Amino acid sequence: MRVTIERSSFLKALNHVQSVVERRNTIPILSNVLINAGKDGLRLTATDLDIEIVESIGAETQREGAVTVAAHMLYDIVRKLPEGAQLALEQGPDSSRVNVIAGRSRFALQALPPEDFPDLSSGTFGTSFKLSAADLRYLVEKTRFAISTEETRYYLNGIYLHQASQSESLRAVATDGHRLAQAQVDLPQGATGMPGVIVPRKTVLEIVKLLEGVEGDVEVALSSSKIRFTASGLVLTSKLIDGTFPDYERVIPRNNSKQLTADTKEFTAAVDRVSTISFEKSRAVKLSLSKDRMGLAVNNPDSGSAEEELPVTYDDEPIEIGFNSRYLLDVAGQIEAENMRFELQDAGSPTLVKDPDDARALYVLMPMRV
Repeated sequence: MRVTIERSSFLKALNHVQSVVERRNTIPILSNVLINAGKDGLRLTATDLDIEIVESIGAETQREGAVTVAAHMLYDIVRKLPEGAQLALEQGPDSSRVNVIAGRSRFALQALPPEDFPDLSSGTFGTSFKLSAADLRYLVEKTRFAISTEETRYYLNGIYLHQASQSESLRAVATDGHRLAQAQVDLPQGATGMPGVIVPRKTVLEIVKLLEGVEGDVEVALSSSKIRFTASGLVLTSKLIDGTFPDYERVIPRNNSKQLTADTKEFTAAVDRVSTISFEKSRAVKLSLSKDRMGLAVNNPDSGSAEEELPVTYDDEPIEIGFNSRYLLDVAGQIEAENMRFELQDAGSPTLVKDPDDARALYVLMPMRV
């Protein structure tokens, strides 16, 4: 194999694929990136056996071939080369070595056989549809903050992507049992009857990176155990979480009668201020609502107390309710409108939070005792 490539495009592709490679691996080949040199250029592949990323880039191929080399080491070498450099990848008679040559720099890297590299993308994908990058970005960004990090409840460690019941919508839902985020877009052609799937948290983070700078459509393909995203010469294949997502619709309140409207920026700043002295573990803040007024209070016997008052729009019976301040801030961060709307029932029932300017998303917060 011998191929010549421009540093910046090679570095960008390496940055994409090496992000899934674990720093420590008990299986040596998983520390490597598979490089295939063909007539059309280079194809780079990296995997951790749960996620596989493949990126194709243009290059000048003098001799076709395939090789695997240490992903992070190759990335660091290319990153430290001068901008604008042309580099050559060359596999000599000894296939256990690959030379990286750029100007006066020359590196000889150990290689492992490409035939030993695992292939995660094989298999049949029964459902396939195209989704705009903007819609996929919306579904992910509006829900990923609520993904659970509790490994024992593994079925909550991702985003549930499915066709909404009795609706022509593609819906994403994430919850950790204390809060829930739901977002939906119009159901793409070809997605009707799709199986509901749970996309793992690590895959969600890689999707965010994948979508950087992508403006066109993303092709989504599903099987019973895998999901594949294809966009702009990059293919991400991931295993799905093998579990049953809970019946989340049961926890979304439908008849909360108390309506509260607050200025989004003012509310966010006030919660952030009073929570400064809250317990690190519970982060509890109490909201006291009365006629067009909201009081925020935090009491921490170890450090003191904090109080603040905000003007709001509220015309119902007084209520006191407590929330985790971190969860309040996370939800408020999703509201793009000038005001945010709360729909409440009582101090012990879930509260619904909405963006008045965006009917496609909603958020549920479980209250806590304060």
